[in-house]
Amino acid sequence: MILVAQFATLIAAGVHLLAFVWESFLFRKPSVHEGIFRIPGSDVHAAHLWAFNVGFYNLFLASGVIAGVILWWAGQDTPGRTLVVYTCLFMFLAGIALAASDRMALSRQRGDGVVGALSQSGPPLVALIALAIG
Repeated sequence: MILVAQFATLIAAGVHLLAFVWESFLFRKPSVHEGIFRIPGSDVHAAHLWAFNVGFYNLFLASGVIAGVILWWAGQDTPGRTLVVYTCLFMFLAGIALAASDRMALSRQRGDGVVGALSQSGPPLVALIALAIG
């Protein structure tokens, strides 16, 4: 189960690194702001600062789980696992918040936030369950 937890943790890191790139560097591209985040071109200027900042949150979350796994692999089990558990729990709860906010949004019939929430919270949840079991 340890390998499952570590693998799911690294997938979670990959998801958050991808979100970092989209939000912080590629947000102004229509294929990103309209295609992924469903933000019309007229709102990009207002949303760009928010997206840039959230992108860095995602970078820091990815860095946390990567550092935890590296510590774990280096034989520092307690600090590595602690960092992985804390960061995965943060990622999972942020995904729940995203799903809840999508339900409250005017575009809730689209369900875009729910898809994002599943991709954001699914891998860390798998890691947390695998750690709890094994």
